[in-house]
Amino acid sequence: MSRKNSAVGGAAILAAAGIIVKLLGFAFRIPLTRWIGASGMADYTPAYDVYSLLLIVATSGIPVAISKLVSERCAVGEYKEAGRVFHIARLLMWGIGITGFLILWFFADPIAKAIGIQTSALSMKATAPALLFVPIMSSYRGFFQGLQIMQPTALSQIAEQIARVIVGLGAAYLLFKGIIFPNALNEGYTGIEALRLKGAAGACLGASAGALAGFLVMIWIRFMYRHILARKVAKDHSTVHESGKAILKRIIWIAFPITLAACIMPIVNLIDVAIVQNRLTGMGYSYEAAKNLYGQLTSMAAPIISFPLVLIQALAATIVPMVSRSWKLKNHDLLERDCIFGFRASQLISLPCIVGMIVIAQPILILFYGDQARHAPAAASCLQIYAISFFFLALVSIATSMLQGLGKQYIPVINLFIGIALKICITWILTGVHAINVRGAAIGTTCSYCLASILDIIALKRITGVKLELIRSLGKPLIASLVMGAAVLGTNFVMYKLTSSLYLNTVVDILVGMIVYAFMALAVHALSEEEIAQLPHGAKIQRIVDKLTKR
Repeated sequence: MSRKNSAVGGAAILAAAGIIVKLLGFAFRIPLTRWIGASGMADYTPAYDVYSLLLIVATSGIPVAISKLVSERCAVGEYKEAGRVFHIARLLMWGIGITGFLILWFFADPIAKAIGIQTSALSMKATAPALLFVPIMSSYRGFFQGLQIMQPTALSQIAEQIARVIVGLGAAYLLFKGIIFPNALNEGYTGIEALRLKGAAGACLGASAGALAGFLVMIWIRFMYRHILARKVAKDHSTVHESGKAILKRIIWIAFPITLAACIMPIVNLIDVAIVQNRLTGMGYSYEAAKNLYGQLTSMAAPIISFPLVLIQALAATIVPMVSRSWKLKNHDLLERDCIFGFRASQLISLPCIVGMIVIAQPILILFYGDQARHAPAAASCLQIYAISFFFLALVSIATSMLQGLGKQYIPVINLFIGIALKICITWILTGVHAINVRGAAIGTTCSYCLASILDIIALKRITGVKLELIRSLGKPLIASLVMGAAVLGTNFVMYKLTSSLYLNTVVDILVGMIVYAFMALAVHALSEEEIAQLPHGAKIQRIVDKLTKR
């Protein structure tokens, strides 16, 4: 197998695993939200955000550094040095994991108090054991990726998520229903509030179970590969021996900017918790009412965006090597075509999703969350605002991938920081307006991505000199999306007359929308033949298009 095909195959394995993990994660939230409600999810979400922040610090940059350094050494046959890199990094990960566990376990109460949701402390403690296993598991993933063996990462990710879903949902159900430990909470919480609190903690316990499962899978895979790795080391006759201190410095130097970029959104989510909770309670909402509104924002509206985001992330991953190749060849025309294609494809994905989420926001929420969504008045409007933000999020994702392909990875990080500063200001102002309340956070998010996307596009044009034609390329996908939206509204009206089942109605609306949009996109030729050819299996797609349009 060629190096190119191997890379594509490895990327496909990780992409498939990522989609499975994303679907399992969303499937986890649906029954959980139905059980413990928006208020209970307001305990779960900040606890998981704190855990995610510590997890990102521990696992986002260092595995990439391990992969890079191991790959470099294996390329020149220095397998012993590759093993030393892994050994040093693994010790570093152990230390980070233990530190993270101690912070989350012993400081859960002050952290929960600082972000304004004191009741989330129990859920934070439930996630703490995961930090003992995930960092070391990630070091194994980075090692195998450095060897260009992607299956271990994919298998451990899937095993981790399956265990998280099974244990998390099982524990949440048993605790929320009072089947186990019915009287174990003696901190002044009673009735449904206590049950929701315990249910959220049970769900967070799934993270710890998943981390253990993923860790055990990686240990097992490392054991299965031991003979192959031993043979590689036996062939190594090099005399290179870099000091442990030098290796550690290189790991940190590579990992730091990656970790910094990955930490941005979890930090923003935690700032959101504090701002929203404090602003709402400050203008008269009760603590419980404020929690409920925050839960509607973060646990009902926000997760819906993760579905179309998977498609944007997959597109962004294909853009990086395309732009990198064009830039390396100094081929300005090819670079311009690649950039225009990336933005047009993102618009083709984002615009129908935006229109669909706006016109049937409430039915979509009820489809996933049932009666909990019926009694969540702010969730639908938050989803509609998030739908608008998705357009700019798609632009940010694509522009970031292009700038990374150009070797300018710090620029999108700086621009996102600027956007976040704007978000904090807007969120603070608008959540203090009674008529807007929690929607102010969603509006702030939309404004932040809008500003970041504008700054990214300006930087991209300044560096490359390409003409992106963003406004001009909007026309065809926008027409197709608006026709789709009208068709969905018409279908919704007809189905409402024919059936009383909102679930069936919504499913039919979505299917009709997909069919109408696909037909309209083909009818208006939203992508050219050359652009279709750049897609995976582009030739097959073009043959289907030719048959449907009789060209």
